[in-house]
Parts: sequence; C-alpha cells; structure tokens
Amino acid sequence: MRLAQEGQTINNPDDIIKNPLTLEFLGLKSDVSYSETKLENAIIGKMQHFLLELGKGFLFEARQKRFTFDEENFYVDLVFYNRLLQCYVLIDLKVDKLAHQDLGQMQMYVNYYDRYVKQDFEKPTIGILLCKEKKDALVELTLPKDSNIYAQQYALYLPDKQLLQAKLREWIEEQDE
Repeated sequence: MRLAQEGQTINNPDDIIKNPLTLEFLGLKSDVSYSETKLENAIIGKMQHFLLELGKGFLFEARQKRFTFDEENFYVDLVFYNRLLQCYVLIDLKVDKLAHQDLGQMQMYVNYYDRYVKQDFEKPTIGILLCKEKKDALVELTLPKDSNIYAQQYALYLPDKQLLQAKLREWIEEQDE
C-alpha cells in the first residue's frame, strides 16, 4: 500500500532486493533434483530475465569469480554491481536449506571484496545467499544486526491462485490494523 501511494524510495539494500525471487522463467521442474551448477547455468542462460527479477540497477560482472586469499582459491557464484547503490553484490546459490556455514562463507566473501576489491568511493559490498529454504531465526542469530548479508528464498514457480488471494487478504488486514 505504501509503495502504491508513495512510489519506490531507495534508502538501503532491502529497498532494491526482492524477496522472494520467482525463478519460473528458468524452466526448472520443482519436483526434480538439480545441482547448484545447473541452477547457475539456467540463470546465466536467462540473464536478462534474472536481472529483471533481481530488481533495479543490477549489472552482471562474472560467474564463478575466483579470488585467492592465503594461498587458497575461493569462488563466488555470481558477481553483480548495482549502479544505484554503487556497490558490489555477491550471490551464492544454495539448492537446499540454508546453513550457518553458508552465512559465514558469504561473510568472508563480502569482507574480501570490501578490503581488496571495492574502491574508496563505493559503498560496502552486499552478499545475497539465494536459497531454496531459510529460517529467519538462524540468519538473525548467525549474522550481526548491521550485516550487509541477506538470505533470500527463491521459488521456481508462483504459488497457486488461492494461496496468493489468501496472502493478499492477510496483507490488507495487516494494513488496516
């Protein structure tokens, strides 16, 4: 309702990053097992659609971006830059339930980019863990409150019409209160 009345205002990363993302355009079957590599390949193959689903201002930089730290190689699944936020956006793909180790790994990626890649004029790097399932309590307990890391769920298909209608009624009731 606020968005309809005021339009979109961008004050922080939450204002740009959609949650959840609907990846129906990838054509992956929800009842079939797939790997992170298959998910990544599907996203790369449909990059224009994925950028539109992500939100405004995203520019693609790399996939499987390698960086070496302490003589060990690490790979970020997808690297974007957001021209509106003026910062790097790192995306790690998870085809299962999000674990606290995934959050720690993303924190390391974000720290590396902030310390060794970003320019002084750029804002802090954002990390997004795109996962099939997440528990908000786990994310809140694992990450500091001021963290620039977000766990976002994705769905391969929109929910059915009845579920969408029920959710809309719930949101309207919340707005009326």
